[in-house]
Amino acid sequence: MRIKLFYKTILILLIFGLLGGCNSNGSNAYVPESSGNINALTVVMPQALWSKSLGTDVRNILMEPYEGLPFDEPKYDLYHLDPSIFTGFARSGRNIVFFKKDTSNQGFRLIKNLWARPQIAGLITGEDEEVMKFYFDENKDLLLRSINENERLEKIRRMSKALNKDKELADRFGISMTFPDAYKTVKDTTNFVWIEKEVYKGHLNIITYTLPLDIDLKKIEERIPAIRDSIGKIYVPGRVPGSYMITERAYLPYYYKTSVNNLEALLTKGTWEVQNDFMAGPYVNYIIKDTLNKRNIVIEGFSFAPSESKRDYMFELNTIITTLKLVN
Repeated sequence: MRIKLFYKTILILLIFGLLGGCNSNGSNAYVPESSGNINALTVVMPQALWSKSLGTDVRNILMEPYEGLPFDEPKYDLYHLDPSIFTGFARSGRNIVFFKKDTSNQGFRLIKNLWARPQIAGLITGEDEEVMKFYFDENKDLLLRSINENERLEKIRRMSKALNKDKELADRFGISMTFPDAYKTVKDTTNFVWIEKEVYKGHLNIITYTLPLDIDLKKIEERIPAIRDSIGKIYVPGRVPGSYMITERAYLPYYYKTSVNNLEALLTKGTWEVQNDFMAGPYVNYIIKDTLNKRNIVIEGFSFAPSESKRDYMFELNTIITTLKLVN
């Protein structure tokens, strides 16, 4: 009898231990590896709400256009699931937004690694559609920032599987970045390095150069396009003689103050074209202040892929640039 009681006690303790793990934020409990394409997002919501104003609001926010592209493309690929089929493999998505009608535990919660790892799960609960919409709108910025960082880290993890080990950036500028070995150096001069990766119907490019630390950047709407055009004329030729890359004026760029690994930076997203030729595409440009070495480091990613979706290409280029580190 005592032996049976002993095993019964152990069984009860094990059950409570498992339940405790399931009710945690998932950071310590075992969960499977997450899956899915980069920039994919699953929304779990009853079909009745998905077809009403709440579903419309969620789609409008989560499918906002990716900035800086010549044609609108949604920032995320959205997949809707009814809660009744949100089981098994469906829970392994890397980014999940879950809506649940609940009167006792209303609000917004952001949980890491709840059903898989790595994973961001945004849980929105409310007594009705209006309450859930309120909590979603109140926390959408935090949710989107968290998902974007989750995807950035996942992209870095995937690129790290086959790293480029060339030393041009370190030797020339004393910097390093994380990018795949599919990128090859196509130009290396005194103050300019150009690396390129071939893609379907085109190529992805990253160029790097430096500017004086005291260069005038007060009127960025004029100065940054002028700097880009002068660099393009010298270093980035087009396909025909006399052609070179310039800033396209038809699309107004986006300008931001940001940082790259704690270094102050100016970020520009816009579109480029080739003077005297029919080539164009999006670019992302960072002017990074390196006070330690008394210079500005300029790193720009641009893509050329006619008739192809460019969101994931620009996401890759932007992610690579955010990995910049000073190595000496």
